[in-house]
Amino acid sequence: MKIEAWIFGLTTIFLVLVSPAYWFITDAGTQCGQENCADWTGTSALVMTTLLCAMMTLYLGFHAKRMDARPEDRKDGEIADGAGELGFFPPYSWWPLWCAAALGVIVFAVAVLAWWLVIIGFVLGALAVPGWIYEYYRGEYAH
Repeated sequence: MKIEAWIFGLTTIFLVLVSPAYWFITDAGTQCGQENCADWTGTSALVMTTLLCAMMTLYLGFHAKRMDARPEDRKDGEIADGAGELGFFPPYSWWPLWCAAALGVIVFAVAVLAWWLVIIGFVLGALAVPGWIYEYYRGEYAH
């Protein structure tokens, strides 16, 4: 995961340079005729993106030091070193669809201020989330 940490690190450095430049450029452009002309939305979005990239850099760098090097991280790694089982990949599932539908009902209800519909969305979510969590404890793919 070293290369991923480097990619996020370089992105963080770029954003550290761009964020104050963006703030200065939008704040210095006071020719719009208003007293406070800064674009706080874009500046805060860039600052939050900088912080998120820094967080990912620290996380990936921390774990890259603690785990064995993957074949793609080693300079002498061969393609054949990565052969074998890569992990468990679940088959198709309908539960994410129902979870998304329940969340969609809740968001729609909040948008149109239909609080009774929020309750229906939470009930649907209370049925869909456990179904998604426990789908491997019953049926064809039970553990």
